[in-house]
Amino acid sequence: MRRSLGRQFGWLWTAYAVSTFGTWLAFDAVAMIAILVLHTGSTEVSLLAATGPAVGALVAVPLGPWVEFRRKRPVMVAMDLTRFAAVVSIPVAFASGLLGFAQLLVVSVLVAAADITFTAASGACMKALVRPGDLLVASGRFESTTWTATVLGPPLGGAAIGLLGPVATVLADAVSYLLSAAGIQAIGGTETRPVPAGTRTGAEASGATVPKPTPAPAPVPAPAPAPAPAPASVPRASPASAGSPTSAGSPPSAVSAVSAISAATNSAEAAADASGTPTAPTLPAVPVTAPLRGRSGGLLDGWRYLLAHPALRPLFFHSILVNSLIMATSPLLAVLMLGPLGFAPWQYGLAFAVPCVGGLVGSRLAPRLVARYGRHRVLFTTGSLRTCWLLGLPFLRPGTAGLVLVMAVELGVITCSGVFNPVFAAYRLEQTATDRVTRTLTAWRVTTKAATAAATALCGLLAGITGPRTAIAAAGLLLLAAPFLLPLRDRTPRPEGVPAGGTS
Repeated sequence: MRRSLGRQFGWLWTAYAVSTFGTWLAFDAVAMIAILVLHTGSTEVSLLAATGPAVGALVAVPLGPWVEFRRKRPVMVAMDLTRFAAVVSIPVAFASGLLGFAQLLVVSVLVAAADITFTAASGACMKALVRPGDLLVASGRFESTTWTATVLGPPLGGAAIGLLGPVATVLADAVSYLLSAAGIQAIGGTETRPVPAGTRTGAEASGATVPKPTPAPAPVPAPAPAPAPAPASVPRASPASAGSPTSAGSPPSAVSAVSAISAATNSAEAAADASGTPTAPTLPAVPVTAPLRGRSGGLLDGWRYLLAHPALRPLFFHSILVNSLIMATSPLLAVLMLGPLGFAPWQYGLAFAVPCVGGLVGSRLAPRLVARYGRHRVLFTTGSLRTCWLLGLPFLRPGTAGLVLVMAVELGVITCSGVFNPVFAAYRLEQTATDRVTRTLTAWRVTTKAATAAATALCGLLAGITGPRTAIAAAGLLLLAAPFLLPLRDRTPRPEGVPAGGTS
């Protein structure tokens, strides 16, 4: 039976699903318009893919600290409306005969900046709506939604382009942002505006005397009664199950993805996936040694937090290298398949849609694998395995054999990522202090966008000199270094009194 995470999470999930489906329906639509309508080459397409994330990351830098102390849902709605206005300008300009390469660059920048800001705010929003023990469940559902949309979106988008023209899916993507904004607005409830640590209350700021609470008198200890022998039929609770909160009539809960906040061991709630599979125990986010400043520190606080955290730091560098190199090959592969190799748009979409079944399966298996093998082993294994597939793409050929090769490569990458991503996303939220979530996620997103832009530009330049195959091969070789950035042992900070073997 599917576990309910509440009505508010349901609306957040719905908004995400609509927006994600619209995005994947318009999979690489801007690149296709540049190739098929404006007849640009590999260098220009790589420039388009690099400029948006790079400039968008710069624009998003001051937004992270600003969003941290704002209500997240209004920010998310504003970013959805911004993306709608930017994306809908493409079909309007196309219908008017005014569409040009410069407009595609501007739209790419606006969407990238809004995407960074929206993602950071949505992470903090989900953490506020979902109990700590349910973070892996929530992340898994988002991941499953992503891969479902990825399976269905590109083939339908390719068919829509063949029937209705190259901007049909772009218009659908724009409408999805409007529907996403409506879903976020429907979450309802009261969202408290975050207050920076150390901020005085209104009474304190006005100089009024704030009465201190009177401590309750210490209770007088009563004489201890003589212990009664326990009935033989009542078993003694084991330390692992003592105090586990379960509802009456429901099955016992497993240990959750987040354990006690204090040094004392508190029981945790269950974190099962939709089919009830338990997750492995983890430890709470503990303070790192680097100081975390308030607003004046700005987005630098996010980078300081990441670089000082012994567990998040290697994952940070690993994910940046993997994401930037994989994304850098995307425009080159589009130029290669849609240009010299002569694949139709629907074949291009199909080549990326079918393998996404692996991502859907992987995201469903993630909690089970964590429960059986431990979180660190799952992250290390799947994080390493997803880096070795890209070297197959330089051998791409026309026809059915080439299509099968692309599908096989993508299936390997996507299946491993489908397991890695929800485990990693939940762990990152668990290990990030609540009042640093937005800045930390923004710093992560900005760095990823900037690295992707740099890698895309370099690969595009190399492709312009040597050809797309050589540039893709170079990215594949560099990607083999990514597993060496992952720690061999679990570096999760442990509260005082917790032994080194306290988590998987």
